[in-house]
Amino acid sequence: MAPRWLLGLCAPLFGLLPLPAQAADTLTWLIRDLPPMIIFDGPQKGQGAIDELLPMLMDRLPEYQHKILHVNRARGLQMLQTTALTCDPTMLWTPERAKWVVYSRPAFSIVSNGVVVRQDHREVLAPFIAQQRVDLSALLLDKHARLGVVAERSYGAFIDDVLEHADAHNRVLHYGNDALGSLLQMQRLGRLEAVLGYWTEIRYHALRQGIEPLTLAFYPIAGSMPYQRVHIGCSNTPQGHQAIEHINQVLSELPQAQLLHSYAAWLDPTLRAQYLIDHPRFYQDTPMP
Repeated sequence: MAPRWLLGLCAPLFGLLPLPAQAADTLTWLIRDLPPMIIFDGPQKGQGAIDELLPMLMDRLPEYQHKILHVNRARGLQMLQTTALTCDPTMLWTPERAKWVVYSRPAFSIVSNGVVVRQDHREVLAPFIAQQRVDLSALLLDKHARLGVVAERSYGAFIDDVLEHADAHNRVLHYGNDALGSLLQMQRLGRLEAVLGYWTEIRYHALRQGIEPLTLAFYPIAGSMPYQRVHIGCSNTPQGHQAIEHINQVLSELPQAQLLHSYAAWLDPTLRAQYLIDHPRFYQDTPMP
């Protein structure tokens, strides 16, 4: 045993020793299969635009331990409303979700949702089209035009409002994990006339379902912006607000051109060229919500 005088001499030094490092908070990323933004399986697994963005974010946020959790839409939205530190990298801003989600600055923009019909059934939409854009409200009033919609999905504030005030009998809701693919099959079989969704996502699912995208026609929706901002959304808690502060800093440092082309690669050539022209102007001309 050390003499008392030696212990007394060393005691002050103990206070100078570094304390054990504080355990890093765990940030859980809520990821759902959302091709071509996030691709869970198949030959193009992990090649989506968000698949590319997420590792960049995690590498630049070393203050957190990162956990990736695969969820469906309903489970992801439910978890964002808890006190756990959770974030979703694919959030659109809506007034309702802004009550319980704290949003980052825009990560990038995507081509907005539209209505898709089969080329040989384009006459179904003809009465509702002006300047190559479809009047969604008028379409939903037509008793002969059934519109396929993915249940519990936000299509953006404008479209969500139109859907909310439309006759439910004209909408065909699908809740399955492969909801969009199922809706495209229903369209092919004549069980519905039109499908609502992102053109990139519809093209991807059409190919997976054996449907040639050239047999489909895509129409933007009148009154909606041509592009939508994608944000990272975190749980509306003190931890969530702090995470968004860090994420915003990282987003300002990311190679935007790389992310831009990662998404643009999934567009058809005509839309891709226009998107690359419009993208910088969209952020200058459109105010943040």
